[in-house]
Amino acid sequence: MRIALLAILLAGTSVPAVAESAGAFAVTQPSAASTSNPDNSIASRFSPRQDTIDTRIDYAAWDEALEYFVFYMGPSERRIMPKVIPQIGTRFVFGHDSGLRLEGNRIGFSFLEDEQREALTAYREELEALGSQLDIASLPRNEQLAYWLNLHNVAVIEQLALAYPLSRPSDLRIGENGATLDEAKFLNVDAVALSLKDIRTQIVYPNWRDPSVIYGFFRGEIGGPTIQKSAFNADNVSLLLQSSARDFVNSLRGVEKRGKTLHISRLYEEAMPFFFSEGDEALRAHLSSYARDDVKADIAKTSRIRASIYEYDISDLARGDRAPEYQPTGIILDPIMSGVDTMDPPYAPIGVPYHIARVVEEKVDKLERMRRKGELRGTVIVIDPENPDAVEPGREVE
Repeated sequence: MRIALLAILLAGTSVPAVAESAGAFAVTQPSAASTSNPDNSIASRFSPRQDTIDTRIDYAAWDEALEYFVFYMGPSERRIMPKVIPQIGTRFVFGHDSGLRLEGNRIGFSFLEDEQREALTAYREELEALGSQLDIASLPRNEQLAYWLNLHNVAVIEQLALAYPLSRPSDLRIGENGATLDEAKFLNVDAVALSLKDIRTQIVYPNWRDPSVIYGFFRGEIGGPTIQKSAFNADNVSLLLQSSARDFVNSLRGVEKRGKTLHISRLYEEAMPFFFSEGDEALRAHLSSYARDDVKADIAKTSRIRASIYEYDISDLARGDRAPEYQPTGIILDPIMSGVDTMDPPYAPIGVPYHIARVVEEKVDKLERMRRKGELRGTVIVIDPENPDAVEPGREVE
């Protein structure tokens, strides 16, 4: 049985609902250490069941929306960007000025209008309704995982779009109680009130042992895992998580060696009791499994680990700033949203805010530096001849 939700238009593109595709993810029973103080009502209601129903969810609309408003920034150069010089005639710096400002994909929040924000809310509500109509816990494991990842990320993007402009998602307060974006129980699935943190720590982390699930949750901040240009689905969830894990571990927002100390993202603190309860060595092994050779060497040369890295700025193109002036640039809106940068026909120059143009130009320069140094490489999947199905799309990976 395949469920297709009502397609909502997002600025001329079908805005997401729920989906199906290719790639799989592994599920196993949670260990005793991984069930750290769960909310019983949440844990019992959404703990995956053994007797599954053959239902697929269609996320084609969300695919189209992500393709529209996710701006690809390329892999990490593992380089702290220099300080931004204010424009002539002002002491102020508009837009992103963090040393990590070129890491992780971005959402084009500043280009969204009321119609698109309303569509995001409608889509989030459709996902919640779907979770009430279906017995989510009885779906195949990959379907469950894709659902929770997509619902979490849709909700993050929706809430930030509604509150935009803002520079830090952690400053956002929701509801009468003024709860943070992460703690506010503004989601409702099958009459159970949920927060973003509940989805991660009460549902997904306790029920999936593969720590790559950490990298599927977009936080809306530069310091978090990147947002992909594709929706998760039962077939592609494993492949997308592996890609996001490699991106994060090999970035400076994920791992950095300073002397004998391995500084890592503060995100690992939340994940530690679920996936790395054995201690630092388990975490080192995990990081090394995704690290490229130079990063793996840095990990091996350290004797202690400290969770200290995080960039709280919003993962957009403008840092929530509205610059006072525009300047011509050779990058038009559609190429910005699709990740294409060009000054060649058929694209004609138009004006975009200077502080956005600066970040885009810095990104183009970054990719050119990486290209010259031979650091831009495609992904190579090595297939074990004795286990050729190991990377088969749709396969559940442990």
